[in-house]
Amino acid sequence: MKAVSVFLVLGLVLFSGCAGKDSADLVIAGSTTVQPIVTRAAEVYSKEHPDTSIGVEGGGSGTGIRMVGEGSVAVGASSRELSSEEKRAHPDLTVNTIAIDCIAIVVNPSNNLSNSSLSLAEVRDIFSGKITNYKELGGPDRRIVLVEREDGSGTRSMFESMVMNNTDVSDAALQKPASGAIRFTVSGNENAIGYLGIGYLDGSIKPIAVNGVLPSEESVRAKSYPLSRDLYLITKGKPSGLAGEFIDYLLSDAGQDIVKEEGFIRLE
Repeated sequence: MKAVSVFLVLGLVLFSGCAGKDSADLVIAGSTTVQPIVTRAAEVYSKEHPDTSIGVEGGGSGTGIRMVGEGSVAVGASSRELSSEEKRAHPDLTVNTIAIDCIAIVVNPSNNLSNSSLSLAEVRDIFSGKITNYKELGGPDRRIVLVEREDGSGTRSMFESMVMNNTDVSDAALQKPASGAIRFTVSGNENAIGYLGIGYLDGSIKPIAVNGVLPSEESVRAKSYPLSRDLYLITKGKPSGLAGEFIDYLLSDAGQDIVKEEGFIRLE
């Protein structure tokens, strides 16, 4: 029986014995929002199946969809649905829902705006650059520092779709490559405001209520929080082989327990 080890190789986390990326039995790439769920599930699954190696890497939803479409990985992780262009380019892709998430608008804990609520229109005005100082929102006299995901991010795509309403995000926004980088930046800058998935919330940042509702499992299930979404693993055709077994594991009670443990919302 092989010991379970974790390696970080060029952004790839590998759960198996001493193997490299090319020899992994299954590689999953894409959304950094989905990544904590898949990483933890891969770790547990590999302990239960010690002769199986699973690699997990980020890169964003667009990258994951492209890679599975091209056949360079077996599974792509995405925090958004396929675009029309992606469906035309890869009509054989199957979208498998594995969890529920929502996009939280977050600020530094020192910012008393976290005790307030913003409307969707106000969030849009902030990120478009129409509102540039927290005092315009009843907060402190501080210049707003915008933090967003980079192009290709599923979270960014969903934020633009649900919030921006065909309005561009300000060019002044700092672009970050992953949800963890958003959290790190906002936690270290008292003037920053950003957005990320609910599973990334911790004590280093504070969510703001949107339309009077804070992001939570309860508000998402009640459909009162306006920025909810599903999370996906994408395969070519119906999931089969190890990819199918791993997705089935994520959909099992044990897998859905991992979803909840990682701060996301179980499927009903």
